[in-house]
Amino acid sequence: MLRPKAEKLDLEGRPDLKDPDLYMRNAHHEVFQRLRAQEPVYWNPEADAAGFWAITRHDDIEAISKNPKVFSSAKENGGHRIFNENEIDENNTEASMISMDPPGHAAYRRMVTPGFVPKRISNMEDRIRARVTRLLDQLAEKGKGGNEVEFVSAVAAALPIEVLAELFGVPESDGPKLFEWSNATVGEDDPELRVSDDYMRQCIIEMATYAAGLWQQRLAAPGEDLISMLAHSKIPNAEGKAEPMSFPAYIGTFILLVVAGNETTRNSISGGLLALSEFPEERKKLLDNPALIPSAVQEIVRWVSPVLHMRRTATEDTEIRGQTIRKGDKVVMWYASANRDEDAWDEPFRFDVTRYTNPQAATQLGFGAGQHFCLGSRLAELQLKVLFEELLKRFPDIHVSGPVRRLRSNFIAGIKEMPVRLTA
Repeated sequence: MLRPKAEKLDLEGRPDLKDPDLYMRNAHHEVFQRLRAQEPVYWNPEADAAGFWAITRHDDIEAISKNPKVFSSAKENGGHRIFNENEIDENNTEASMISMDPPGHAAYRRMVTPGFVPKRISNMEDRIRARVTRLLDQLAEKGKGGNEVEFVSAVAAALPIEVLAELFGVPESDGPKLFEWSNATVGEDDPELRVSDDYMRQCIIEMATYAAGLWQQRLAAPGEDLISMLAHSKIPNAEGKAEPMSFPAYIGTFILLVVAGNETTRNSISGGLLALSEFPEERKKLLDNPALIPSAVQEIVRWVSPVLHMRRTATEDTEIRGQTIRKGDKVVMWYASANRDEDAWDEPFRFDVTRYTNPQAATQLGFGAGQHFCLGSRLAELQLKVLFEELLKRFPDIHVSGPVRRLRSNFIAGIKEMPVRLTA
């Protein structure tokens, strides 16, 4: 499955939200602010497709997310990305649950929900804290004498990949491969991550082969991990009869879990530390009162918006803010815009770690909304909470010390490299 690279388009001064360089320059917030005020439902032409409606307001995105009957995620209607999943699928593979509508989506979601129930997540806290402690010990060693340390590879990427390995029931030594495959899967517009189409094909082959091996192992000897849940679950077929998940559907679900299991958390960790470096007064609030960290976690996800957008397709003619949306039109929900919406928050361009001490604060949409709300959100929040508790306790002066290298993508707000300095 080779996802197409975004083609640049000259819109004569009007913004092209599909252009990955817009996000690499971190210039999108100003563009979205203008669109929210002037064209909250904005038509964006495409060089290689029909164009799409860009939805930029918080309330509109919530409403669309909760109306799958009219706004479909299904692969047969194009899927969940700006490009059409059917046009890039060389093997006509089955959709993963992120590209499904009810009731199929709910059936697949139920298979892995036991892996994310609150009791199971809370039972992971001690192991997450132990991992964080070990990673910070290594960070302290690398940062001795004021040495600069690359934070993403040392901590932000390492923690969620190790947690993902636990969820899969595989050795932590498999983590680097999971990390590489995840980068290649979402990095179609970044030449460092998508070296070539041949490289991407090789990643897909490796990932499918690895997943197939786990499938066979868990069929023979199931455990309590997510792979076992998938291998032994039953899915209703078209006649309503329960049958095992097909192998192609398993592969699609495996790829989804690899990406979702680390991209959001990794980039929230790195983006959160960057925000605390840019707003030292907010970091001081956390140092003075660590009880604010749960609120800070929500603010970090709002601020970073690690997933920039998701797409839906209109299944009938409808209307948004007086704008006619035709059946078959692509509708792209820009979470990065919704999370800065002036109608949802006072001072949305201010990073405020106390914002979510107010129970009336608007819900940040960094984890999505509606039936596709991120299944692993509680686990991501726990990782962020533990990481920043330990990080600020150990290194109260840790700060970004040089230029940040961002992922070239219109889908993931990623940081590839971020140098830091610290004093133990």
